[in-house]
Amino acid sequence: MKKIRLNIKKAILLGMLVSTTNIQVTMAQEKITQTAGRVQLGEFAPEFAKVNDDILFGEVWNRPGLSPHDRSMITIATLVGKGIIDSSLTHHLQFAKSNGVTRTEISELLTHVAFYAGWPNAWGAFRLAKDVWAEDTAGDNGKAAFQREMIFPIGEPNAAYAQYFIGNSYLARVSAEQVPFSNVTFEPRCRNNWHIHHATKGGGQMLVCVAGRGWYQEEGKPAVQMLPGDVIHIPANVKHWHGAAADSWFAHLAFEIPGENASNEWLEPVTDEEYDKLK
Repeated sequence: MKKIRLNIKKAILLGMLVSTTNIQVTMAQEKITQTAGRVQLGEFAPEFAKVNDDILFGEVWNRPGLSPHDRSMITIATLVGKGIIDSSLTHHLQFAKSNGVTRTEISELLTHVAFYAGWPNAWGAFRLAKDVWAEDTAGDNGKAAFQREMIFPIGEPNAAYAQYFIGNSYLARVSAEQVPFSNVTFEPRCRNNWHIHHATKGGGQMLVCVAGRGWYQEEGKPAVQMLPGDVIHIPANVKHWHGAAADSWFAHLAFEIPGENASNEWLEPVTDEEYDKLK
């Protein structure tokens, strides 16, 4: 088994590039729109409503210099600093959440701002933010933050294979044509069982790390750390496992190599004792 950094075969890289480009184009087409001005003030103050919807949100919020996520953080800090902790702040908190601001981030922002904007202002903002992020859990928060680190989607809970994993994993089918492959995401400490990709000819699997930090291990060999850009070539009929590091989310693309009489055999779990020996 060879561990090769940043040396993905051209055919695979081309497939990844096409998929990535498609995702980036889709993301680039998402434009922020606002109609609140016209809905609430269209008849009473039509010019103000126009400037609010078309200039402030239609143009300024869509400028490429800052992401909507960062603009939301700046806007909230400014409003709290001015003592505006009413329904307008609630709107921007909800907007911030839709722009990817996590519970941890908003908590840290308000804690930091409290020392500059005043303790009462921060308390008022925290009461509103707590309601907006009420349904979020620490795990969901970490998942959302990890998603922003990579272009590929995390996907849905990997329910069909949950019995073969310790911890929560997620699966997103990236491509089903030409070279089918999926993005597999592991929460910290999550790993799959020992398993074997059987084949009488060809077969095996290739993993391409895209985000976070993880581990790969073949039976009888030391575990190998995986970082973004690393490629793992798994031969057919070799017992192995892979998963996340204890302190990091982890995601890799999984390519099934065509082979004759190919099948997967799931074996025993990687015990905590085995896993905790990894450094």
